[in-house]
Amino acid sequence: MHYRFLGKTGVKVSQLCFGTMSFGGIADEAMSRQMFDICRDAGINFFDCANVYVGGKSEEILGKFIKDCRNDVVITSKVYFNTGEGQNMGGASRYHIVRAIEDSLRRLNTDYIDLYFVHRFDDTTPIEETMRVLDDLVRSGKILYVGASNFAAWQIAKANGIAAKNNLSRIECIQPMYNLVKRQAETEILPMAISEQISVINYSPLGGGLLTGKYNKEDKPAVGRLVDNKMYQIRYGEQHVYETAQQFSKLAESVGINPVSLAIAWTAKHEGITSPIIGARNTDQLEASIDSIHVDMSEDLYDQISKLSYTPPPATDRNEETSEHNYGLRK
Repeated sequence: MHYRFLGKTGVKVSQLCFGTMSFGGIADEAMSRQMFDICRDAGINFFDCANVYVGGKSEEILGKFIKDCRNDVVITSKVYFNTGEGQNMGGASRYHIVRAIEDSLRRLNTDYIDLYFVHRFDDTTPIEETMRVLDDLVRSGKILYVGASNFAAWQIAKANGIAAKNNLSRIECIQPMYNLVKRQAETEILPMAISEQISVINYSPLGGGLLTGKYNKEDKPAVGRLVDNKMYQIRYGEQHVYETAQQFSKLAESVGINPVSLAIAWTAKHEGITSPIIGARNTDQLEASIDSIHVDMSEDLYDQISKLSYTPPPATDRNEETSEHNYGLRK
């Protein structure tokens, strides 16, 4: 297991981050414990969570597991989505965040959270208010670093511009969706992160299970998130993603690599990615994800995989800039 710096901080995190969304849900506490131990034995020190996962149960279970190794792990949680029925039980306002952090600290049974994400950009709260309260939490020691999940590049840049202007804690890590069939992050998010030295931990590297080898354009398994969950059906509902999944499975078979390992290794190859977030419902699924660190992702193999899906155009939408047919290549 290799370790990389988290943004501009001196904190080192493992090249894989384990997402705990399954804890207390599709994985009971006993199975969750087994997966946590496997991760620790493999050298993973980075665990991602959120206050809305399984109604807070994921935080509670993770809190139990880190009790004896708190100083050896980096944990995250998130704030934004509604955690109750009241009018102010969600969002990124000071009112909600100061309450949400106390609830997360209690469930996680810890005095501080290493990396605290705003789970979504709040369209109704000034970003100045959000960044100020997050800085207050850093100064109080309740969180160590600030993160942002599901933000657009301009939203991250705006937040960090405000932070720089007002001497506030900046966003050190972002969490976008990124996988072989969802590559929009390549347009602006990843180039921005590289330029600004912001860590990236991408979620859904397997496309909600699409890239595990179980799906193709004709056949689908009887159960699974893409079958049972309407949100994932909408996210991955276009026919071309299943065509890509089928071609990817064939390529994985031809090179003799588990498609789970190969899909995660492909996302990890991008220079902007710090740690893909892996998840699992059982130990068998987890082992294949961890094995991704052993994949020899050569430039040739990376290019073969990349050609299976649509490459998004550059931010200027001028495709010719990547060819010789333009006004001159930059050097």
